[in-house]
This record gives sequence, structure tokens and C-alpha cells, in this order.
Amino acid sequence: MKVDYFSRPGCSLCEEGLLTLKLLQSDFQLEIEIINIEENEALHEKYMLMIPVVEKDGQILQYGNLDYVTLYEALQA
Repeated sequence: MKVDYFSRPGCSLCEEGLLTLKLLQSDFQLEIEIINIEENEALHEKYMLMIPVVEKDGQILQYGNLDYVTLYEALQA
């Protein structure tokens, strides 16, 4: 299962969110693609106030302050 993780360097909330996703890798075969929104103008404009953002198959699972339980349930669905 692959998820896209939208973040940017120097974002402490993004670093915490990535740790949460890495914890989920023990429950799911999860491939995390980290996407730096600062490298793409359109993504930066779309997500700059929302990061970090977790997407699966183009659908946002959670953004902002990520939590294990919400992501776990979203990945199970």
C-alpha cells in the first residue's frame, strides 16, 4: 500500500507526522512517498496551510496534526 506524504523541510509537525506514519508500517505494508511541497509551486499553494498531508489514491486521509488511530482506521477501510 502506498501513501503520499506532503511536507516541507523544517516543519516540526511534519517530522512528528512522519514518525506516526512509520509506526503504522508495523501494522501495514506501507510505502511512504515523501513529497516536498516547496519543489512544486502548485502543491505549495494547495497544501501550504495544511501540511503535513497524507493521501492514498488521491484522497486525503488526514492533514495537520496526524494521529495514529485516525490513520489506522483510514488505512483499514
